[in-house]
Order: sequence, then structure tokens, then C-alpha cells
Amino acid sequence: MPVQKQKSEIPYLAVDLLPLIFVFITVFYCYRDFSFSKRDWIALSVSIILWCLVEYLVKHRYASLTVKRQKRFSSHLKTYISLIILEFVVLLYLPVPVMFWKQVITITFAIFALDILINFLLIDRLNGETATPKCVIVAGTGNKAKIVEDQVATSHNPGYQLKGFITCNQDACMIESKKVLGDLDNIDVYLQANAIDEIVIALPDHEKINIQKVLSVADYHGIRVKYVLDYHELFGNHYRITRFGQVDAVNIRETPCDGKFAGFIKNCFDKVFAVAALAFLLPLFLVIAILIKLESRGPVFYCPIRIGKGGKPFKLFKFRSMRQNDDSAAGTQSTQLNDPRITRIGKILRKYSIDELPQFINVLLGTMSVVGPRPHRRYLNLQLQQNVYHYMLRHYVKPGITGWAQINGWRGPTDTEEQKRQRTLHDLWYVENWSFRLDIRIIFLTIFSSKVRKNAY
Repeated sequence: MPVQKQKSEIPYLAVDLLPLIFVFITVFYCYRDFSFSKRDWIALSVSIILWCLVEYLVKHRYASLTVKRQKRFSSHLKTYISLIILEFVVLLYLPVPVMFWKQVITITFAIFALDILINFLLIDRLNGETATPKCVIVAGTGNKAKIVEDQVATSHNPGYQLKGFITCNQDACMIESKKVLGDLDNIDVYLQANAIDEIVIALPDHEKINIQKVLSVADYHGIRVKYVLDYHELFGNHYRITRFGQVDAVNIRETPCDGKFAGFIKNCFDKVFAVAALAFLLPLFLVIAILIKLESRGPVFYCPIRIGKGGKPFKLFKFRSMRQNDDSAAGTQSTQLNDPRITRIGKILRKYSIDELPQFINVLLGTMSVVGPRPHRRYLNLQLQQNVYHYMLRHYVKPGITGWAQINGWRGPTDTEEQKRQRTLHDLWYVENWSFRLDIRIIFLTIFSSKVRKNAY
């Protein structure tokens, strides 16, 4: 039912891990009679880690369990194909005998068969898809009731059967008349004549009297009740119900990065990627440092103040591409095409965005991420805050070395209203739709897409 709260993915992940562990132990029993070595336990641990990683990369197979079984089977198949590819990559770098390869392949295919069986038997039950669907009526015929009807029609969940709607007030009815079962005064008669499992209250909050009437009738007949919240009209899709002390509260503007697991994944990736990048780029950094010092006096790095996550200022690292004391005009002058302040080596650095590479140091320090909205100067930040709607919401996440706006060609100057608006819209889209897979895509396009070099000067 679409009005139920979002379920945790942990039970579903556990259901998938059970066949993995079971088959692993069974195979090793057949081969070695339960004689587990340290290497075997390491192999099992690595398998579980790879499995969880693949589950996450295939984009939360359990995020929408109300989809049809064919789509869930397709998602399972993608997961196992990805897992097999990962296994081959890992095994290529490990000195293991051919017999171990056979064991791994046997385990993988056995897990696939058992996992499909378990999912068809258990996942549907965990998701509430029972053989006998629950009969449901909706109290209300207004906008909230229409939303419920639309959700039921599109969810493909066979666990619920919508019987009809009950009119509770004289406001405009948004439900077809043939679907209206009657009004609130005769709901008691209808419930006596029909077997109903649940009543969904889809009434505005201010109709407390009618809500109480529905609750009283439901309690009298021993029928379960769900109440549809109308936060969606106020806050859109990005909110989460939580607790503030002993009272219920709503987290408004909830983003995908706010989750503990998602934040952990992003932070770990940032640190690992930054360390690898700095180690690989160190020789290039030394050559660039020498060239910068040879062309003009001044430091190798230019360290302006930028605005980061939560609107907090931080020191940004860049290779100096302008002559000393000419980097900005009181922090308000943006770089222009054929800007005379830029040095010869600076033109090359800026054209290929090499001047931004020292920001991997910022990533290690925790002030930036590899992917995120680009950080702006305080002056530009204030200007955009005053002129662009919802601009400051981009500061819900750490700024990045590259971002969604940059790979779509919206980098460089922000002179026109269209440039300001489009860059902000792309940044906000990233904040609201973040995923680890999206970060990988942005990094790939940053390296190989020609759009990134558009307006680079």
C-alpha cells in the first residue's frame, strides 16, 4: 500500500545474505568436510563485502519492492552479473589454484538459484504481498484521496484491493461517482455488510471531527486504520518523519546524502580516491610547481576563501595561475576570456582544469568532496543567495572538485541570469538525486566529456 511508511532495507539484504552464507558453508563441507582455514573465512568475508557493494551499486534493489516480479528478477540478474565480473577481477590478482576458481563459480551460481527461490517465497511476504489481498476503503474524496487512488493504480502491489471511497464532507469531490460507496453517516451499515480489512483516512488535518468519527467506527468493528499525511503538498518528496525528543517531527529537505550509510560510503570513497589521486599526480605536481616558480614570483598555491557545507568558509587549494596580487579585485572580479592577469602556464592549467587538482588536499581535509556543487566566493555566494531561489540548499552537501553542472556545460562565468539559474538548478538536482553510481558517472564524464572544457579559461 503506498501510504505505508518506507521499510528498512536491512531485512531484505539479510534474506539475500542467508543463501550466500548457506551455500558457501555447504560447498566447503562437500570439498573439505568443514575444515575451514583462515583463508576460507577471509574469502567469505570478502564475498559478503563484495555482495553488499554490488547491492548498493545496482541501486537499492529493495527501494521499490512493489514493482513486478519480472523487474525484480532482472535486478537480481544484474546483481549476479556484476558480482561475477567483480570476482574475476579480484581473482586475477590473487594467487589461487584452478580448484578455487571452480568453487567460487559453483558458489555464485548456487547462490543465484537459491536466492531467486527465497525471494519469491519470502520477499513477497516481507513486503506484504499475500495470497489474499486486503480489502481497503478510503475515507475522503478530496485531493488526498485522489493521491491514494493514483498510488494504488501505479504501485502494482497485489496485497491491497481498493473497494471504494466514503464521502466525509461537501467539498469538491475528485473521485468518480461510481467509486463512491456512500457518506460518513452510512459507513457503519456498509462495514456490517462487507468484509473490510483496513480504512485509509485521507482527510485534511482540520477535519478532526470527521477523523474521530471514522476512528470510532473502525474501532467498533475492529478494523485497522491508516492515516495519510499531507506533508507532500508542503514539502514535496524530500522529507522524513523522525522524533524530536518525545514528539514526532518532520525533517524537511531530507537528501540522499543525509543517510548514515550513504554518507559513510561517500566519505570513504572520497578519502580513498583522494589518496590514490595525490599519489598518482605527485610527479605532475612537482613539474607544475617548478614551472609556476620559473614564470613569475609568488607562491605555488593560491588559497582563496570559499563557502562550503553549511555556509561555512574554508581555504581552497589551487595552483596559482595569475600573477601575484592580481588574483582578484577585492574578491569580486571573476575571470574573463583572455584575462590579462593569467600567466602563460596558467592558461594551460585553466584550459584543462589542472589548476583544480590540489583540491584533492581539501578532500583529504574533509572540507570538500570529489563530486559536488562547485564552491563559490563569499561575494558571489551572497549575490546568488539574493537573486536565485533556493540557492543556499546546495550547501547541504560538501562542495566538489567536479559536479553535475560542470559536466553539463554550466561552468565558467555567472554573468547572466540564465547562467546563474541553470548552474543552481543543476546543483540542486544533484543534491536531491545523489547516488554513488551518479558520482562515478560524473567522474567518468569529467575525464572524457568535451562539455567539461567548455568555458574553461
